[in-house]
Amino acid sequence: MSSNQGLSPIAQSSGPSDGLFRKPRDPSMAPRHYRTARSLPDVCPKEPTGEGRALCDGPSVVADQHRWTVYNSKVNLPAALNDPRLAKRESDFFTKTWGLDFTETDVMPSFYLPNISREHFSSYLQETAQREKIHERCKNICPSKDDLSVPTITNNHDKARAELEQVPKIFMKPEFVLNDPATFNAVLPWSHFSVAGGKNSRDVASSRLLQEKLSHYLDVVEVSIARQISLRSEAFFHAMSSQHELQDRLRETADAVAKLRARTAAIDRVMCRGPLRALRDALTHNNCIKLHNKLKLMAAVHQTQPTVQLLLSTSEFVGALELITTTKEVLQQELQGIHSFRHLGSQLCEMERLIDKMMVADFSTYAQSDLSRPFEEDSQVLEKDRLQSLVFGLLRQRKLDFLDIYSEEMVRAAKNVVRQCVVKSVSQISEIDADAVKFHEQMRLMTFHQWFDLLLDIFEHFILFLKRIKATLSAIRNVVLEVLDSSQRSRLADVSSATNHSDGRTNEDEEEEDSGGGEAELAYLTHEGLFISDALNEAEQRSNAAAHAQTRAQTRTDACGSDSASATTESSSSREHNSNTTSSLPIGGAAAISEDVMPSDLELGRVANNAQELLYTASDVSHDRCIKVLMTRAKDGSLERLSSSEFVCLSQAVESFVSDTEELCGRRSVSLRGALQSQAYRFVQRFHEERKTKLSLLLDNERWKQAEVPAEFQDLVDSIADGRVTLPDRKPTGSKDRKPSDFLFVDGQKYAVVGTVLLLIRMFLEYCQCVNDIPSITTDILTRLADLLKHFNSRSCQLVLGAGALQVVGLKTITTRNLALASRCLQLVVHYIPVIRAHFETRLQPKQYSILRHFGHITKDYNDHIAEISAKLVAIMDSMFEKALSKYEVKAPMPSACLRNVCKQMAKMHEAIHELLPEEQTQILFLKINAGFKLHLKRQLARLGVINDGGPQYGLVMVDVAFYSENVQALRSLERLDLNMPEIWEQKR
Repeated sequence: MSSNQGLSPIAQSSGPSDGLFRKPRDPSMAPRHYRTARSLPDVCPKEPTGEGRALCDGPSVVADQHRWTVYNSKVNLPAALNDPRLAKRESDFFTKTWGLDFTETDVMPSFYLPNISREHFSSYLQETAQREKIHERCKNICPSKDDLSVPTITNNHDKARAELEQVPKIFMKPEFVLNDPATFNAVLPWSHFSVAGGKNSRDVASSRLLQEKLSHYLDVVEVSIARQISLRSEAFFHAMSSQHELQDRLRETADAVAKLRARTAAIDRVMCRGPLRALRDALTHNNCIKLHNKLKLMAAVHQTQPTVQLLLSTSEFVGALELITTTKEVLQQELQGIHSFRHLGSQLCEMERLIDKMMVADFSTYAQSDLSRPFEEDSQVLEKDRLQSLVFGLLRQRKLDFLDIYSEEMVRAAKNVVRQCVVKSVSQISEIDADAVKFHEQMRLMTFHQWFDLLLDIFEHFILFLKRIKATLSAIRNVVLEVLDSSQRSRLADVSSATNHSDGRTNEDEEEEDSGGGEAELAYLTHEGLFISDALNEAEQRSNAAAHAQTRAQTRTDACGSDSASATTESSSSREHNSNTTSSLPIGGAAAISEDVMPSDLELGRVANNAQELLYTASDVSHDRCIKVLMTRAKDGSLERLSSSEFVCLSQAVESFVSDTEELCGRRSVSLRGALQSQAYRFVQRFHEERKTKLSLLLDNERWKQAEVPAEFQDLVDSIADGRVTLPDRKPTGSKDRKPSDFLFVDGQKYAVVGTVLLLIRMFLEYCQCVNDIPSITTDILTRLADLLKHFNSRSCQLVLGAGALQVVGLKTITTRNLALASRCLQLVVHYIPVIRAHFETRLQPKQYSILRHFGHITKDYNDHIAEISAKLVAIMDSMFEKALSKYEVKAPMPSACLRNVCKQMAKMHEAIHELLPEEQTQILFLKINAGFKLHLKRQLARLGVINDGGPQYGLVMVDVAFYSENVQALRSLERLDLNMPEIWEQKR
């Protein structure tokens, strides 16, 4: 019973319990089963038998390929039938929703799935037929585990569970430890025993009862354990037999290992010790070669100083610097700690500083010789190879301020250019004593043409000067850009090689590093399994590679003509080959050092930009020197006194020089243009003052009589009409033979003019011509021309309307002919103002159009002046009418003397102006005069009390009026003039 009570808990805690009750019961089967090496029959899984449909309830692709299955369905049928939107499913649901063809659609079989038949499984059935027979035989031999008595197992399991439940749970806990006082008191309840020292019968009984209870618990557990062991006895027998078999195999393995060790010792004794001794000799030989190379390297380093001195004697600064740098690297990396070379490093540093000073001095000498050589030579770079070598050496030594030296020499050379040109020009002029006159005074003593030739010569020399500087700076900039490009390419190559090295060369580099020493290489050969012949071949390949690198270095240095340099380069190449074993530098150490020596990309870019800026500076320096030449000449005002043609020549020469320098240097310079602009302003001021003064003199001497128009002025006006607002280059042929005309014909109209207006037309054409030749002074010229036109208008008004000509010229009176002639002259100027405005508008920038408003103001002033002259003519006749008609009387004889006098005065008026003014203006003027006559006659008639009543006085007045009308309409161009004489009568009320 105790065994049955302990069965249940143990069975529950032992994992899956099927294996406990499905072992075979026949004892004769156990030895045979555990004696064989194959697995137990009951561990074979259940394999499918011939009843194919027992394993899968789904449709078969093979058997059901010709009938409809669930795999042919195109619609989720449950979803369609459970549609919540429908109250009930209609009978024609599918055909109503998806059409009549829904239920009758035939689904074509898939072209991607083959038709499977039983023949496809024939080979598989043939292969598994034998194993199926064996499986059936095993099933007959081993009864099925399901055949065991289920009730018996269940009863035993329940009994074991009940027995184990009698054992207190505290004994089953994983943390059961009697050292714990609480646990100990729970197991042995001493509280039941008497605390007194004596033992009574009750305590003895309690202790015996406790001992029996614990013994019972022990028996229950032991019975359960025995039951479990009996159930697993077969597994124990199987484990014991496997242990015996394992011991036999271990014994056989130990014998085989002993034999292998004996054979390995024999192989080591017979085959390894001799070859390893040969390998050790090969390593010793390699070490001797390295020592020999090191000694040769020391010999080469010993010859560094004589070689550097030899290179410096031929100005090979770059080679000397490379040799010094290489030697310093060798001293720091491969010859570090050698006592004989302890002072060589400081000596090399001192030589490097000396080379720096020599390169700076040599570059300064080169700049002087390049910039001071005669301009008759070509503008190619002087000793280009020497320049490139110097620039590369200066860059290598980070002497990035060498362009400042060239800049200083450039300024000094620009001054010498001007001095040489002046000396050359003065030597050709006999009137100037070069020794007695200062340098600046020599240019002032020259005539304009001599000075202008000197200026052109200076311009030409500066163009050659800038071309030479541009070629030199381009060569310098190309060297800087080549160094920059080389630096970038080497950086990209380093990145690429580092990537390849990290990806594909890791193991190989580790092998090379491990093979640095003899002991490490021997250990590698012994433990890593490398064959001795392979090790010898690898060592031979490394020695051949080192020898090949030395040969290439020797050849490369021999080409430079230096034995010591060859040795140094040879050591450098050997150092690069053995950098992983004998040097602390990373891969590509020489390239890394070279990058550290050369300036950074940012510094190189800054030097390239400085070279370009230096070309701009050269252009500015040239312009500044030319400005000094201009200012020296202009100091006494000689440039202001130039004629228009001379100043135009000067302006064109300066503009051409500035354009050439801008095209050559690629930068717009404003300094020389600004200096010329200031001179142009002074020239315009003097130009305007001369013409204004001349115009004032002409007006002061003008007698305001009609002048004859020479043929050249008519041709000038005709050229303006053709669109050429400029002075003719030369006088047209035959103009002197043509007779002058009385009128100036402009656009089909004839103008009677005075001589001053003709010269005024020529003057404003000179202003326009000046703008064509010197566009930079357009605004100044426009302002001055506007002032000239205003001056003509105001001065003519003072002389004619203001009667200033009476005192200035000595005229007796200002006649109507003078007034009409002045009006016609003003009209001619007004006609040309739009032409002048259009000409200046084409020369102005859009932002400068506001200055054109001056022409609008001038036009208004001229028109007002013309209107005032017309009013003056009317006023003259009006005063005559007032004086004459104040004595008018209505009495015989008729026509009256008063009207005869009025008609005579109007005839004189008409005779004075009808040839000067056009017909339209004459008619308008006489209409205004007639209006004044009617007004004064009306007033006189009113004073006399004569009215239009048809009486005798009315008839007499009408006779005079008819006489007046006939005389006025008899005048030329007034035949159709409507006098409207009835207005002389007062209207009846």
